[in-house]
Amino acid sequence: MEDTSSFGLRQAVLTWLEQARELHSIPQNATDAALAARPEWEALSNAVALSAPMSDHRDLYGKITGDWLPRWPVILGQSGLGDATRLIAQGTAVPVEEVADSFVAFCTEPAPSVEDWLLLTGDLPPGTRIPLGRYTLQTFTVNELAQLGPMPALHGLQPGGLDFGLLDGAPFVHAPNPDRVPDRRGTHWFDFSGPRPEARHWRALLPLILWSDDLLHVDAVFKVERGRYFELNKNHVPTTLETYPDGHGYPQESETREAGGFCVTSADLPRMQAFCSAVTAKIDAVMDGATSGRKLPRKRARRLERAARHLQQAYQRTHSDNGVWEQEADELHLDYVIALEALMASPNDKHEGISKKIQTRTAALFPTPRLRELVQNAVQKAYSTRSKYVHGDLLIEQEESEKLAELRELRLIVRQAVLRWLILTPIDTEDLAPRLDAAADCASCKRAIDEPLRAFFQDAPSRDGIQA
Repeated sequence: MEDTSSFGLRQAVLTWLEQARELHSIPQNATDAALAARPEWEALSNAVALSAPMSDHRDLYGKITGDWLPRWPVILGQSGLGDATRLIAQGTAVPVEEVADSFVAFCTEPAPSVEDWLLLTGDLPPGTRIPLGRYTLQTFTVNELAQLGPMPALHGLQPGGLDFGLLDGAPFVHAPNPDRVPDRRGTHWFDFSGPRPEARHWRALLPLILWSDDLLHVDAVFKVERGRYFELNKNHVPTTLETYPDGHGYPQESETREAGGFCVTSADLPRMQAFCSAVTAKIDAVMDGATSGRKLPRKRARRLERAARHLQQAYQRTHSDNGVWEQEADELHLDYVIALEALMASPNDKHEGISKKIQTRTAALFPTPRLRELVQNAVQKAYSTRSKYVHGDLLIEQEESEKLAELRELRLIVRQAVLRWLILTPIDTEDLAPRLDAAADCASCKRAIDEPLRAFFQDAPSRDGIQA
């Protein structure tokens, strides 16, 4: 049986919306504050207070003239009821029964968890859902996205609102954020984490980067409270114009989401899920060392995080497969070299000759002499460029196409090096670096590197062609 107070609230909302039909003279830009100043507001406010008392729903209330009362910025603004009122006043057909149901749920239902969401570039099959540790990679339909907001019935009616049609099938990574508490008072959305908030979510992004050599970007990082709040701003969705002929052959333009080059087919999904599951397990095993009582596992966890963050940063600054901003091209060498040093250096290394050790250890991760030579030369060039850039020396003038080709090659090498390091790295106190050093001169030591890699790629192959 429906709760009496909730029924009363629903009737109060329906009355409020019915009265909105008489407001034909209301300006199109009437504010929520102006609506809350109308005589009809008191009855709605009282109905909210009766069905959603402050003892259970503190975030609906504020202190007004000494009394705790429902706050109009929440009741009208965050709920979407203000938008529904203006639309009705302007003569728009609004499904008032659905609006009333959504409003009652907004006020009376328990608070959902706060979730971190990342909008990614990419084109993935409908219905994709891949676990990534505590995160999930998922695509959504327009209707599923609309249900995440407080007033699904208004989808497509609100002027200036986010067009969910642009996001139909877009890939999102999402996870509950246990450190945030739902609060509709507007005091918890300030984010002081720095200019690259996607770096906090590297554990979800790294398996995807390692799966394919296609570029993957994070277009937006935002918060979601399902049924209450969908923070994504329409300006954060990259779009492009596509031209197509109409029925008479005349060109027409349509705005679509810019998906980039990260493409996954339906046939790819089972392999991708197996790969992401295996890599996530490897990441978790290394990161468990962060709480170890032993020094090496703790250091190894910090080094993996550092390498992943720099690799992610380099990806974000690489806007196309063969394109980076000219003023950032040399800086990308810093990110790639830092990522390699974080993983390939050993706690027992001396400072002298460290660059040579990084080159040979990185090369030892690859199976053939030709690949090892290519990798060693590429890492050597990266160190040279990094050193000249850091010390302010003049860099060798290169054709832009040549520089971009070198950066792309280095990106793919570092990506593979991170993956192979993850596969081989033990979770105990054994150091991987001496094993890589020994592989250069010892056939059996080289087999001890190659065989685990070959076994991993046989069970969980990545999509590109460089395998063990």
